Amino acid sequence: MGKIIISENVSLDGVVQDPTGDEGFRHGGWFGQIGNKDREAWAKVELDEALGTEALLLGRRSYEWFAGRWPSRSGEWADRLNSLPKYVVSSTLQDPAWNNSRVLKGEVGNEVSKLKQELDGDIVVYASFQLGRTLMEHDLVDELRLMIYPVVLGAGERLFGETSDTKPMRLINTQTVGDGLAFLTYEPVRDA
Repeated sequence: MGKIIISENVSLDGVVQDPTGDEGFRHGGWFGQIGNKDREAWAKVELDEALGTEALLLGRRSYEWFAGRWPSRSGEWADRLNSLPKYVVSSTLQDPAWNNSRVLKGEVGNEVSKLKQELDGDIVVYASFQLGRTLMEHDLVDELRLMIYPVVLGAGERLFGETSDTKPMRLINTQTVGDGLAFLTYEPVRDA
């Protein structure tokens, strides 16, 4: 059975919006404010995660962002992301161009539940906070991996919005990445 993992870059106050500054958000670009040592350490964590991943699960906007950048890149990390199976949750995307991509068009909860049954291993959700919220609401998330950046933005889309009920989580790992990043891993507490 597959394991759904949400992997996000997050500001200290929980903002996930526009980390690269491409969307025009006034506080965007916070991802690029880390030093080279932190960036190199972050890249190592991301490569290790990609190497341990069986598939990517993305929302349409995130898929288009990744598909517009990664196919032209080379190196171990790019080769891994480009070769992975990619599943896109979208009602509008018709013909995904990035290799090994398939669109999941039905109801998100049902489609992702089926995907978890079909695949073994980690199914990682990158940069798709709206999809992540839906998956959390349907109790389909098995793990959260949060790379915390030492910046408070004070505004912007947060990782989580309102939920129908509380979602207790258990911290299962902490790691300092470089000099300024914290990598936190949580799992849902389903027996609470």
